[in-house]
Amino acid sequence: TMKPATAAKKLGVYLEATPAEFQQGVVSRDQLNALQADAPEWLRELRRNGPHPRPVVAAKLGVSIGGLARAGITQALTTEEIDAIKADNPDWLQHERDIQAEFRRETARLKEAQQD
Repeated sequence: TMKPATAAKKLGVYLEATPAEFQQGVVSRDQLNALQADAPEWLRELRRNGPHPRPVVAAKLGVSIGGLARAGITQALTTEEIDAIKADNPDWLQHERDIQAEFRRETARLKEAQQD
C-alpha cells in the first residue's frame, strides 16, 4: 500500500483536489493500477482541467520546477491558467524555456560523449 500523496504523484494529480475518500485512505498497488487502467471521472477531470501539481505545470510550460520557483509560481495551476501564461508568453517563460533547451542540449551532448 501507499500513502495518498504517493498515489497522487504517480497519477500526476494534485492531492488536495482529489476526493476526500482518496485523500484519507491508503491506496494498494492493485487500486493504483485500476485507476490508471480505467480512470474514474474525477481523475479524468483533474488530468484534463487541473489544478495540476508543479511537475505537471512545469512540463506543460516547457520549463523546470526550479524555473517555476524562480518565477514565483509555487501553487498548483489549472489548465486555463497555464494556457493564459502560454498566451501571454512573459519574459520569464521565454528565459526559462531557453534554460531548459540549453540543459537538454547539454545532456544530449554528454550522453553522446559517453557513448564514444
